[in-house]
Amino acid sequence: MGKKIKKEAEPPPKDVFDPLTIESKKVATVVLMLNSPEEEILAKACEAIYRFALKGEENKATLLELGAVEPLTKLLTHEDKIVRRNATMIFGILASNNDVKKLLRELDVMSSVIAQLAPEEEVLIHEFATLCLANMSAEYTSKVQIYEHGGLEPLIRLLASPDPDVKKNSIECIYNLAQDFQCRAMLQELNAIPSILDLLKSEYPIIQLLALKTLGVITNDKEARAMLRDNQGVDHLIKVLETKELNDLHTEALSVMANCLEDMDTLVLIQQTGVLKKLLSFAENSTIPDMQKNAAKAITKAAYDPEIRKLFHEQEVEKCLVALLGSENDGTKIAACQAISVMCENSGSKEFFNNQGIPQLIQSLKSDSEEVREAAALALANLTTCNTANVIAAAEADGIDPLINILSSNRDGAIANAATVLANMAMQEPLRVNMQNHDVMHALLGPLCSANTVVQSKAALMVATTACDVEARTELRNSGGLEPLVELLRSKNDEVRRHASWAVMVCANDELMAVELCRLGALDILEEINLSVSRKNKFSEAAYNKLLNNYLSLKYSLTGYLSSSNIINDGFYDYGRINPGTKLLPLKDLCLQEPSDLRAVLLVNSKSSDVSPPASMEDKSSDIGYGWSISSSSSLRRVSKEKTNYPFSTGSGSPTEDKLEPTSGRNTAVSKSTTKEKGSRKGRGKKEEEKVKEEEEVAAAPKLTGEGSPDKEWYPPSDLDFCVYVYEVTKSIFPITNIEEQIEALAKYVAEKMGGKVSKEKLHDFGWELHISELKFQLKSNVVPIGQIKKGIFYHRALLFKALADKIGIGCSLVRGEYGRAWNEVKLMNESRKGLIGALPPPEVYVVDLMFHPGRLMKLRSKEADLYRYL
Repeated sequence: MGKKIKKEAEPPPKDVFDPLTIESKKVATVVLMLNSPEEEILAKACEAIYRFALKGEENKATLLELGAVEPLTKLLTHEDKIVRRNATMIFGILASNNDVKKLLRELDVMSSVIAQLAPEEEVLIHEFATLCLANMSAEYTSKVQIYEHGGLEPLIRLLASPDPDVKKNSIECIYNLAQDFQCRAMLQELNAIPSILDLLKSEYPIIQLLALKTLGVITNDKEARAMLRDNQGVDHLIKVLETKELNDLHTEALSVMANCLEDMDTLVLIQQTGVLKKLLSFAENSTIPDMQKNAAKAITKAAYDPEIRKLFHEQEVEKCLVALLGSENDGTKIAACQAISVMCENSGSKEFFNNQGIPQLIQSLKSDSEEVREAAALALANLTTCNTANVIAAAEADGIDPLINILSSNRDGAIANAATVLANMAMQEPLRVNMQNHDVMHALLGPLCSANTVVQSKAALMVATTACDVEARTELRNSGGLEPLVELLRSKNDEVRRHASWAVMVCANDELMAVELCRLGALDILEEINLSVSRKNKFSEAAYNKLLNNYLSLKYSLTGYLSSSNIINDGFYDYGRINPGTKLLPLKDLCLQEPSDLRAVLLVNSKSSDVSPPASMEDKSSDIGYGWSISSSSSLRRVSKEKTNYPFSTGSGSPTEDKLEPTSGRNTAVSKSTTKEKGSRKGRGKKEEEKVKEEEEVAAAPKLTGEGSPDKEWYPPSDLDFCVYVYEVTKSIFPITNIEEQIEALAKYVAEKMGGKVSKEKLHDFGWELHISELKFQLKSNVVPIGQIKKGIFYHRALLFKALADKIGIGCSLVRGEYGRAWNEVKLMNESRKGLIGALPPPEVYVVDLMFHPGRLMKLRSKEADLYRYL
């Protein structure tokens, strides 16, 4: 045998690269490998990058900076299964980074990721592809892309995957997508609810939680609620609620049930199967605050439907809500209060809370939490509206004081709600008095100055309901509440303007307040409002009229007319005609002016100015005497020779209190002890000397009470002559039973006191101007009491006739004409015109002649009446 010869190894082909094993420690190097055509290198590079990305957010940002994302997107569609799997795993991790998500949206990789959800792909790919979609779906643009690329269908299919991670990622993505209404509609089309309900049986709480959250969103739609009901979804939810081990899921399960309660068919099913009773018992007895809170919210949400409210009442939902009010958790209390607010729209529920619930709500008003106080006040506002029993129950539970305290809250809603309750309470007079004892008018100042229109509206409404008597109005004025109230009239909000007008109308019920409101500009604002078709309302018109009717001096100056219902009271003065927009000076300012060549201001005042009782007695004098008193012995002697006393008025010295005179005017008869008239014809002698002496005393007295002592309260000049006139007409004319004879007698009396009959021819020689000038000089004032005028023409006599007629109950109007003319109109029935069936015709209007033929009655618009009224 020959010797073996060793063969030499053949050299490798020249065009083949020798295998190279590289150990890289730089991520940048590995990123470069992503562009390799070799599948093994790609697979290993992806695996290395996946491990790197798992380590933290900084590494994800590094990969983004190195440009790893774009080559990785190409690998999602690689032919090699391992490369494709590893690339998908990387994107599942990277997609949690916001910057990466933004780049992925720009690169439009959604279709490639959704393709990985195909049934033939392995579970690991499904897991990371769904993880990527779950991370991406948190943003709206990505939701749209997933929806448009048909991602919902494979996601729903994967809810049945055997892998819990796939289920978790899929339901999380569906939950995010369900926030969009288009996706919700598609979920219903794809019949997703059965698959979601199956997840409630999962042994993983996170999957159950995400399923419940998804159902909570989906069941906001009516069709989804029907699908849930048809698929026995309520049973699934009840099982969750009844399982104590799943108490972490109870809140979300109850949220889904709350949506179901809004569906009447589902609610009936729940009620018929006894599930509703279980729910209420569960909520009432639960120790989880969020559970109780959500139960109350569920009731609130569903109870907006009247039929559901009725069904709830039949199931005694109110008991559960009252129990929840006793919770120590503020959120639960708030939710219970809100539920009560809605439930009390049902009359039966309103009655139930009268016996139970109101005391607990009053206690909640004292909570340290302003949110709780606001919610409790809202519930009480709804409970007490149009329900007297609940109003009384709230007051008996000592609710007035905490409600008034809430008026100074920092929360506008709480203030508005508390004001509503107090306004409801003020409808009951005993409660209104109680509120005033708690200084409620002062507490209203803050709400009246609020910038919130709801608070402004409720505060004005509260003024309208509480300022019904003089004491309350005085307190409001003294607290500075009139200024902001008048400002509310300028509001652009219709309700604020309406309630402010109502409040002004109520406040203007006495002359003092009417004068003050006019001074603050209320009349001008109301006049402007009433000129606007869009801004005026019934209350603004009524408030304007009330201001004028309780400030007759201004009304007569502006309009030149006082109706028979406008009763002249002490303190009325006729300044003469003023133009619209011109301010009428108060009587005090006019009295303080020096006499001038201006027209004399005529004053009607039957009160004595030297002694005045306390202001607190204002309202108690309406049935005593005339509302005037003669307090000095000299005055008494001047009026009567008898040594008897006049009944002293207990009214205020203020001339503007309109309650001093009886409305009818028929109750002004002087008592039997009243002294006789001044003009007694029996015996002069000493009495005449006393009269002259007393007149000298009057002339020497200061023209204004309190002059020289600024601290003393000011009162208008007294008019003892007018006091005598009132006494005389009450004694001699008031008893006359025939109204026409009464008018004639009063006309003659007025003419006699004002200089007697004056013929037309001698009118210019009457000399009344000089007489008035002398009075002004004597009084050192432009203000002349009407009783001191002994020579008067048309407008003097017409005013005196009206003032005396009002004292004895003769209905007449006062009309101002041109060039010093004024006249009185009366209405009389003409029984001679009685119809065939016995019905009386409308009364006829007559003008009373006080100048040319005193006592003559002339038909309005007749020739003689026109000659009397016009030059």
